[in-house]
Amino acid sequence: MPFYATAEANPNLAIIKYWGKRLEPPIIAPMNNSVSVTLDEQLRTRTTVLFSPKFERDKVWINGSEMRTPEELEKALPQLDAARKLAGSKLYARVVSATLTPLAGGLAGSAAGLCALAAACNEALELDLSPKDLSILCRIGSGSSCRSVYGGFAEWLAGTRADGSDSYAAQWFGEDHWKDFRTIVAIVSHEKKKVKSRAGMKQTVQTSMLYQQRLRDLPARITALKNALQERDIARMAEIAMRDSNSLHAVCLDTWPPILYLNDTSKEVIDSIHEFNADDIKAGYSFDAGPNPTIFTVEKHVPEIQKRLKEIPAIEDVIVSSVGSGPRALPDKGALMGADGTIRRWRVDNKKHDIIVEG
Repeated sequence: MPFYATAEANPNLAIIKYWGKRLEPPIIAPMNNSVSVTLDEQLRTRTTVLFSPKFERDKVWINGSEMRTPEELEKALPQLDAARKLAGSKLYARVVSATLTPLAGGLAGSAAGLCALAAACNEALELDLSPKDLSILCRIGSGSSCRSVYGGFAEWLAGTRADGSDSYAAQWFGEDHWKDFRTIVAIVSHEKKKVKSRAGMKQTVQTSMLYQQRLRDLPARITALKNALQERDIARMAEIAMRDSNSLHAVCLDTWPPILYLNDTSKEVIDSIHEFNADDIKAGYSFDAGPNPTIFTVEKHVPEIQKRLKEIPAIEDVIVSSVGSGPRALPDKGALMGADGTIRRWRVDNKKHDIIVEG
């Protein structure tokens, strides 16, 4: 058994949002089904994991910083425990992770990160998990990471069982289903959000008077989205995405005290997209729990949307993503840590969207 592996995973961005937990960590099962698209490699996370009898406890480094506090380790450690349980192992691990996604900014950085960790554990411990079972392992660290197991478009099923065993992700359409589909990510802020998603969800479920109506609306919305994706109908798909995003942020605003993830720049983006759609719907905005907008569209409309976004002064960067793939194992030359546990020299090049191992 090698006990050592490196994997990369891409973030996924929700079209129909997950907000609220049916089962709390470490299990994590959602109150509602959700649907996402997996992005390409520009915002990926790379993770190297090593299990060894030499280690006395788990250690995790993200982007060069060691995670030390319980809050910093609350996602990775339960996933490592679950992987060990599946392998029948008691070995502690070292984890080194590099991400191209801004963390805690509503761009699914944890989804890519926890999917990469699960995929690396699957390789290192030779678990040979099916995509369904890998999605369950992902979900233990970060609920939405389970959808990154698949390329293309995927749904995370809420399930009903008390142990969460029927809550997992399943692919709707592969990455080649809609070849000219594009996701435009605008970076408004790299700052961490004031209210983390886990805390915000709990607060919303407990206090929002609109939340139950959102849950009642979702099944029909999900069915309509599947039909729009099947037919590659950008107008229908974009309207569904915008309405669901609006619904999410309405229940956040209805939470007590209110949660405000959007800022003035986010509102400028909303206005700009509605102006662009004045004659017919050609693109749709979407915001997760953060101010950074996602725009869903097709390739021919990308230049005009890019132009509009770059006219908004506070937007720091614009990334255009094709539909991406699921996680993949990397050879040793791409590892962030050696098989002896020594952390290698590496750097993140955000301009080239690359992770470079230097030695």
